[in-house]
Amino acid sequence: MALHGIVLFGHGARDSRWAEPFVRLADKLRAARGAAGPVSLAFLELMEPDLPTAVAEQVAQGCSTVTVVPVFFGQGGHVRRDLPAVLEVCRDAHPGVQILCSTAVGEDEGVLEAVAAYCLRQVQV
Repeated sequence: MALHGIVLFGHGARDSRWAEPFVRLADKLRAARGAAGPVSLAFLELMEPDLPTAVAEQVAQGCSTVTVVPVFFGQGGHVRRDLPAVLEVCRDAHPGVQILCSTAVGEDEGVLEAVAAYCLRQVQV
């Protein structure tokens, strides 16, 4: 059975606590997906693993497709410029694997609605 992996791709930070929400998100996805495929974290800088390492680990686990989900709120330079370059490195390293990339999570209307609802709850406390 071919596996379809998910890599949550974030910026990274010097403070390891910055990654805690991403770790919780990855845990939620693992629980929801079961055996459908692995869920990993990867970072642009300052933290490990980087995206090529995370993709290689998923390929080694048997993934024939990997979807990269940029956990950025918007599409700044890192998503528009840096990410496509790193994706090409991954695709060149794994030509038989389909490596897909979604838009930044903050560009999704459902995510924006969830954030708006959160903001409204804060003024009702």
